[in-house]
Amino acid sequence: MSEQSAKPYLVRALYEWCVEQGYTPYLAVRVNALTRVPTSFVKNGEIVLNVGPLATHKLTMDNEWTLFNARFNGTSQEVAVPFSAVIGIFAKETGYGMGFQPALDAAGSESTDAGSGDVHATESAKPADPAKKVTAIAKSKVSHLKVIK
Repeated sequence: MSEQSAKPYLVRALYEWCVEQGYTPYLAVRVNALTRVPTSFVKNGEIVLNVGPLATHKLTMDNEWTLFNARFNGTSQEVAVPFSAVIGIFAKETGYGMGFQPALDAAGSESTDAGSGDVHATESAKPADPAKKVTAIAKSKVSHLKVIK
């Protein structure tokens, strides 16, 4: 029996905390073949999504996917994000949140498998400096996002 990723639980917990505190939760997502987002808003293979209650309709976060409807330039669109593609969640107002390493497959490259993607990678699967990409994203978008190992 394989171990369930902790990432969906952590994301849901931080989402609930943001909403209860009156903050706006944002998801940072690395777009891959399984991710369904409006491509015109994707920059450098990534997108940041407002997943707050006022910005989404029918938001569902199970253990594998975040699903919701949202308006982009006035047009309602369905959004589907596998948790393996989530690289962070943070509060817009404070920047408080959590970053995650991209999901790695057995070869050490980024995976597009919806079932993979844990909060950490094993020592043998880590690239030379796995925090550099997430840290660069955090610095460009949010000043307080931290990588948890």
